[in-house]
Amino acid sequence: MSKLEISPVIMCGGSGTRLWPLSRAQFPKQFLPLVDDSSMLQNTLSRLPEQYHTPVFICNEDHRFLVAEQVKQLNLMQSTILLEPEGRNTAPAVALAALHAIKNNGDALLLVLAADHVIKDVDKFHKAIEVAITAAQQGKLVTFGVVPTHAETGYGYIKQGSKLSTKKSKGLDDCFYQVDQFVEKPDTDTAQRYLDSGDYLWNSGMFLFKASRYLEELAKHRGDILDNCQQAMAYVEHDLDFLRPNKAAFLACASESIDYAVMEKTDDAVVVPLDAGWSDVGSYSALWEVCPQDDNNNVLKGDIIALKTTNSYIHSQKKLIATIGVDNLVIIDTPDAILVANKDQVQEVKQIVAQLKADKRSEAVLHREVYRPWGKYDSVDMGDRFQVKRITVKPGAKLSVQMHHHRAEHWIIVSGTAKVTIDEKTMLLTENQSAYIPVGAVHALENPGILPLEMIEVQSGSYLGEDDIVRFEDKYGRA
Repeated sequence: MSKLEISPVIMCGGSGTRLWPLSRAQFPKQFLPLVDDSSMLQNTLSRLPEQYHTPVFICNEDHRFLVAEQVKQLNLMQSTILLEPEGRNTAPAVALAALHAIKNNGDALLLVLAADHVIKDVDKFHKAIEVAITAAQQGKLVTFGVVPTHAETGYGYIKQGSKLSTKKSKGLDDCFYQVDQFVEKPDTDTAQRYLDSGDYLWNSGMFLFKASRYLEELAKHRGDILDNCQQAMAYVEHDLDFLRPNKAAFLACASESIDYAVMEKTDDAVVVPLDAGWSDVGSYSALWEVCPQDDNNNVLKGDIIALKTTNSYIHSQKKLIATIGVDNLVIIDTPDAILVANKDQVQEVKQIVAQLKADKRSEAVLHREVYRPWGKYDSVDMGDRFQVKRITVKPGAKLSVQMHHHRAEHWIIVSGTAKVTIDEKTMLLTENQSAYIPVGAVHALENPGILPLEMIEVQSGSYLGEDDIVRFEDKYGRA
């Protein structure tokens, strides 16, 4: 296949609530290094064959700078980031990517992948893609069905129909099958019957098809979705490295998955079996399964002392965790939250997140350390009418020109150089120097140097929420 014929489409949505407190709404699991030192998004990109066309990412407003930064770290500067005004499930999202591909790359083959999956055997994954390409070139809409290893109740299933093609490759049979049926997540007994029959595969949510064929089938079965997406892409806006489909047109679109909108209705749905160590890492028990385990079947990350501890997943970001005589536990320590759960009940973590949201607690949304396009901040202390943050500003980066109605700020430079503007006055500050910003003062902070700027910000006032920011100018398009 030539470089321009394959266009990976990476779906970067999802909040990963079952992996709280590591995963949060503003920094979900696809951006975390859960299995190794790279994020799950970066691992998804790294296992793509090099000859494929530069990828298209689909994400929301809140995560756009995370995607851009992690892609930049892999030197994929030619990628496209499509911003959904609001999540509308996979059918509209892929329609946006298909319309973009046809306009820019001709009738490319779209390889639709989630950003948060684990695939251990990359060679087998590549081989399954080759089989899928053969089917897609015949006009088929291909989904990848994972060969099940146990009676899993957390996945939907695909029932294989008749074999449509077989070819010999490296002495093995490669084939794809007509999709006989998509079935919802089963109960335990039904899942066991599926496993015993040998006719069912886990529904991975990965696809490959020609952009034109997907749009043809979408027009046939859900023309309303296609119409809205065409209108949204007809008035797409270019914003820095991002493409913004028209908001009003896209918000009028129905929320529907590819499976419901197209794959369950088309006569050309086929499935390629995938046996490559796949996991969607949907829970801590799944994460425990895909990570390297010690002699006691423990996964230990961080500063851990585990005595007489077995079958557990223990993860510490800051503190020492010591365990004695425990089995089958999940223990997660972050700077602002601790989770202790039985590994067999980790699906219930989402109920903790629901309770946090109902109580309007920030732990459901943010980590203590928050990333921004200009750098990051860590809320190291907070009390009645004050908050202390450690702020890191990347070289050449600048915070928005802004003001606050309810708080004053005191900035102390720890290292690096700060260009500080307060109303009409601009000054350069270096280590051990400081500046005071009164309530209502228009101010800006910039790092003009080549080294990171580290500083302490002390806020004081009657209200310290992040929504007390009035932006007048912003190089990242947030004003």
